[in-house]
Amino acid sequence: MRTALPGVLRNLEADPGVRVVVLTGAGGKAFVSGADISEFGSSRTTPEARAEYDRAGAESGAAWTAVTKPIIAMIQGFCIGGGLLTAMQADFRICSDDSQFGVPAAKLGLGYGYGGVQSLVNLVGPSWASEILFTARRLSAAEALHIGLVNRVVPAAQLEEAVGELTTMIKGNAPLTIAACKAAIRETQRDAAKRNLDRVSEMTEACFRSEDYLEGQKAFIEKRTPNFVGR
Repeated sequence: MRTALPGVLRNLEADPGVRVVVLTGAGGKAFVSGADISEFGSSRTTPEARAEYDRAGAESGAAWTAVTKPIIAMIQGFCIGGGLLTAMQADFRICSDDSQFGVPAAKLGLGYGYGGVQSLVNLVGPSWASEILFTARRLSAAEALHIGLVNRVVPAAQLEEAVGELTTMIKGNAPLTIAACKAAIRETQRDAAKRNLDRVSEMTEACFRSEDYLEGQKAFIEKRTPNFVGR
């Protein structure tokens, strides 16, 4: 699945009919339960095996970064270890009230890379990141909401409906504006010296030069819902 994911993400990014990406697990028991620990002996022990594992992870991370469209993680059940890292690739997270979160690295003795630690710190702050990583304990959905790990918690039976309402809102808005905002939000998480603010400015200017900008004004004056096409 990790090997296949970059290609799937590239296809979603290239498809003009896709306005929002919803990421979720199958079966209702878990979003992602984490890596198969029984495979660590062969896949994450020798330097060569770890290098290959890390290479696949870097390729997957680059594929997530290349997606300019909004990504929502719809989480139900276990969201553990690599599953939590995957959920953090989304722009925001909605979970069911029976969800559980955690990073068990300290219980396994494995090294946790800087990229994952930085993402967690950026999301919940250094103090909560420390508790999550040092204790390796499970967090409830309520705790995840309290620390900002997820945006909202809903009953499991209402999860799809809640996410569907959000996707409907996003799909009705201007794609170029959303892409420019997503790019700007991402740059705020980078070191100041490495921020590509010129790219953000170009995307912002493209909004003002777009057909959608004219459509938005016209729809407002005519008191109707705008029909944004992404150009």
